[in-house]
Amino acid sequence: MQITTEEEEFREYVVTRGPALLRAAHQLTGHPLDAEDLLQNALTRTYLAWDRIADRRALDGYVRRAMVNINISQWRRRKLEEYPSDELPEVPCEPSETYGEVHERLERALSRLPERMRAAVVLRYYEDMTEPEVASTLGISVGTVKSTVSRAMAKLRSELGIPAPPQP
Repeated sequence: MQITTEEEEFREYVVTRGPALLRAAHQLTGHPLDAEDLLQNALTRTYLAWDRIADRRALDGYVRRAMVNINISQWRRRKLEEYPSDELPEVPCEPSETYGEVHERLERALSRLPERMRAAVVLRYYEDMTEPEVASTLGISVGTVKSTVSRAMAKLRSELGIPAPPQP
């Protein structure tokens, strides 16, 4: 079987950008195995549309958009399996935490956010998208992005024991 130049180009893209895209998928799902599945599904869609994607510089955006769309579709199909609780577990806070430990605490706190909040925070701060871009990607209004990100950041601050910023 002979490999075409388009197949080789796609393979090179996946090898080059795969780790960064997997990190984004992990931020969206909150679970490494779900992230791998999400990225695989998004890359499958990308491969099927490869010849229609004229601007190769926009590939990351195409794959991210596919991941968000797939993730949203999965939310809609999934039954509510987690129930909110009035009591949050205590999170130990060591005064001499290393960067890695802080990052792990942040990852755990982020994974406990509802999926829509997590997606909004990931797209806004990890993927550095503007609020209108996040709104377009998630299919919600800019106002909803602002309120969702605000509530998510308040939850993260609370869970991590970070005081809220002063109000103007």
